[in-house]
Amino acid sequence: MSDNLRGALLMVLAMAGFALEDMLIKLLAGTVPVGQILMLLGFGGAIMFGTIARRNGQQILSPALLTPALLLRNLAEMIGTIGFVLGFVLGSLATASAILQSAPLLVTLGAVLFLGEKVGWRRWSAIAVGFAGMLLILRPGMSAFETASVFAVIGVIGLAGRDLATRVIPRTVSSTQISSWAFAMLVPAGIIVMVAMKEPPIVTTVAQSATLALTLGVGVLSYYALVASMRVGELSFVTPFRYSRMLFALIVAVLAFGERPDALTLVGASLIVAAGLFTLWRETKAA
Repeated sequence: MSDNLRGALLMVLAMAGFALEDMLIKLLAGTVPVGQILMLLGFGGAIMFGTIARRNGQQILSPALLTPALLLRNLAEMIGTIGFVLGFVLGSLATASAILQSAPLLVTLGAVLFLGEKVGWRRWSAIAVGFAGMLLILRPGMSAFETASVFAVIGVIGLAGRDLATRVIPRTVSSTQISSWAFAMLVPAGIIVMVAMKEPPIVTTVAQSATLALTLGVGVLSYYALVASMRVGELSFVTPFRYSRMLFALIVAVLAFGERPDALTLVGASLIVAAGLFTLWRETKAA
């Protein structure tokens, strides 16, 4: 197997893992407060990545944590996670996942507005097509509009902001350090959600604790597969396989939760994915 195929396989496995993680969180949210889930996952993930960072001789409480780019990234991570998780917990997993696919288009738009990157008319057209697809999914003002979709939109804006901020983080900061801080931000995010939703924490049962541990393990392994895929294969070949997450999310939504996305949602998701792939191809060609 070539490096590119191995990288593509790792990317697909990572996306399948993230879809499974979303499913487990949504299942847990039926009996465990959402904020508590975020807190426990954040605490566990921060310990795991923090331990790896320390074993690699890297500081956890580094002065780099106070740089504007990292402060902005951590804030965007918190907003994005709260929005996306509430989007698929309170609403449809398929709809929230479809909206999430527009993140690369928002990153391209943000790079133009805030980082001074140049974009031609073709990529502007792709961004417009992607936003049209999002409107087909949201359908504001129509009977099919889901209020919970607003959380998913807030989430994708936050996650796009996180990716933009990551571009300007000093290269001396390792991905392990960034990951440990990102997971740590889920702790205050969980507190905010619990206070806002007026849901006090509970003592979890053995089954709930086991599901939480499984969710954390799946999330961490998926992240490692994602990082490994980027290192093994060429970015231009591997990155398009990120969109396989939409397929896995649809499978999970239908089988686990009995969701039935309508035709407009599927068309909108297809437009977003097509626009994202075209934008990636144009960026690769320009580079």
